[in-house]
Amino acid sequence: MELGFFTMPLHPPGRDYRETLAEDREAILLAEKLGFSEAFVGEHVTDRAETVTSSLMFLASLVHDTSTIKLGSGTVNLPNCHPAHVAAQVAMIDTLLEGRFLFGISPGGLPSDWEAFGTLDKDRRAMFAEAIEMIIALWTTPAPYNLEGQFWTISTARTLWEEIGQGVMLTPFQKPYPPIVVTAVEPYSKSVTAAAARGWSTISANFLLPKWVATHGLHRVEGCERTGRTAASADWRVAKSVFVADDDAVARDYGTGPNGPYHFYYSQLSRKLIRAGRANLFKEDPDAPDESVTVEGIVDAVVIHGTVNHVVDQLLAFREETGDFGTLMYAGHDWVDPALARRSMALMAHEVLPRVNAAIR
Repeated sequence: MELGFFTMPLHPPGRDYRETLAEDREAILLAEKLGFSEAFVGEHVTDRAETVTSSLMFLASLVHDTSTIKLGSGTVNLPNCHPAHVAAQVAMIDTLLEGRFLFGISPGGLPSDWEAFGTLDKDRRAMFAEAIEMIIALWTTPAPYNLEGQFWTISTARTLWEEIGQGVMLTPFQKPYPPIVVTAVEPYSKSVTAAAARGWSTISANFLLPKWVATHGLHRVEGCERTGRTAASADWRVAKSVFVADDDAVARDYGTGPNGPYHFYYSQLSRKLIRAGRANLFKEDPDAPDESVTVEGIVDAVVIHGTVNHVVDQLLAFREETGDFGTLMYAGHDWVDPALARRSMALMAHEVLPRVNAAIR
């Protein structure tokens, strides 16, 4: 099992914006020093608690300060952008990183973003599907393109001047294009099946109950079988909120207590998702009333916390329930206590993961 890092940065809205951006950068720089294989960063535009508004721009700030870790968009929310703009930006970041880029994509999950970009009442999944097809076409077919869809039309036919390069899109460093990764945030997600059928990887969200994560494994197998492929665990990443400490009492207080970053994160996230009609994500029984969902219950169900041996046991039990996956994506959270946050990442990389892998072997 590889160890990756995934952050959908959620910080208290009152924090200094410069500090939160610096903190999120520091977490990824630390991840590389500790040997994490990759790091994904999310983006939202209309939320003061989620302070990375462009994952690609944020990753660009890390290009010359990293050398080994792969960096991924987690995700570019395709209905919010013009496909030609995304294709050009991804071609540039992939070239700057000389192939260390992973292209994470999704339809986006924040209702206020949908409203701001005028997609609140549109079929965003159809927009997502059309956008990625156009992006791939811009990278793999010659100019002048002539792409006509339901939502966008892209052509340079009237202005193409191929002799000097005008009207021709730049293409990524990786050929034919960077690995595509799709996030899965729903139980029994059909996007997992579709992604697997196309050879794309999946990241299962850290806020899902283990039983719902397990459904993604089944859908990956189904998608691969459609195209005669064998489902490989390496193509499945699972994000998880984990806090490791040297003392169980500290781990319990910081990992579950009302003043800790995990309680804040799931308080913010659950309120948004429940209001959007997605309380089912946090329910063992889908028929349970929405009122039965509490922050304390969510934290108890999805956050792994404890000393090294305790966390190892919990991760192995989690993997037993979900099935085999290739990369554990350690979820980033606000650094309420920077020393504890750094220590947790170090213990995860140097103590927990080696023991988990030894047990798997």
